[in-house]
Amino acid sequence: MLNGSRLREVRKAKGLTQTELGDLIGVGKSAICCYEKETRNPTLEAVIEMIHVFGVSADYLLGADFLIKTIDKDCNESFVPMTKEEIIFIEELNKNKMVYDILLHDPKRGADLIKKEIG
Repeated sequence: MLNGSRLREVRKAKGLTQTELGDLIGVGKSAICCYEKETRNPTLEAVIEMIHVFGVSADYLLGADFLIKTIDKDCNESFVPMTKEEIIFIEELNKNKMVYDILLHDPKRGADLIKKEIG
């Protein structure tokens, strides 16, 4: 799914209204609004047009800034996209060893503790 806040950010940085962007990529203002609210996904063609209009990568518009390489027990490689925000979240968790260990080794317990704390 397209990252709506990033789309809004680059649209505003280019000084475009939702209507102007819609005209450039061949959709209506309401479609751009839905993309930014993440209630509707653009077509592949629309994403490609946005890449050209804004001069950014598809990864950026999709929110996948980093690809984390994973290797399973059979030595098969795969890549998992992660956003800057997810990386920062993990780094912040890592600063608190106890919280990090709980969430890493027993995610259900960690989620339950967070839910209990937040209410």
